[in-house]
Amino acid sequence: MLRWRVDGNAVLQPNYERDYPPSPSSEPTDSARQPHWEELPNMERNAQEELKAHLMATNDEFRRLAGQHAEYAQKLDSLESLPHLTYEEQMEETRLKKLKLRVKDQMEAIVSQYRSQQVA
Repeated sequence: MLRWRVDGNAVLQPNYERDYPPSPSSEPTDSARQPHWEELPNMERNAQEELKAHLMATNDEFRRLAGQHAEYAQKLDSLESLPHLTYEEQMEETRLKKLKLRVKDQMEAIVSQYRSQQVA
C-alpha cells in the first residue's frame, strides 16, 4: 500500500492482513498475558496452532468466536484504511477494538479450559 508523506514522496507500507490463528509472518501484537507470537519456541507455537485448529474443527463456540473476531478485524481494517476518521468513526473504532479484545479473551479462556481438561 502506498502512503504519501508530507514532502510529497510515496512510501510503500506493507499491508498486513489479519489472520486467525496468526501465522508466524503476521505482525505481532502486544499482549500482557502472552509473549509475542515470534518469541514462542517453535514446538510451543506448533502445539498452539494445532490446538486452535482442533478447537476450530470441534468446538462450535470457539468457531463462532473466531468468526466474530475475524469480522471485527475486517471492520477495523476498513476504518483504519480511511485517511481521516469522523468522531462517530473513532467511537466505532474504539467499540470494535473492545469487542475484538473481549472475543479474544473468550477464545483464550476456551483454550485454557481445554488444556486444563487435557492435563487432568
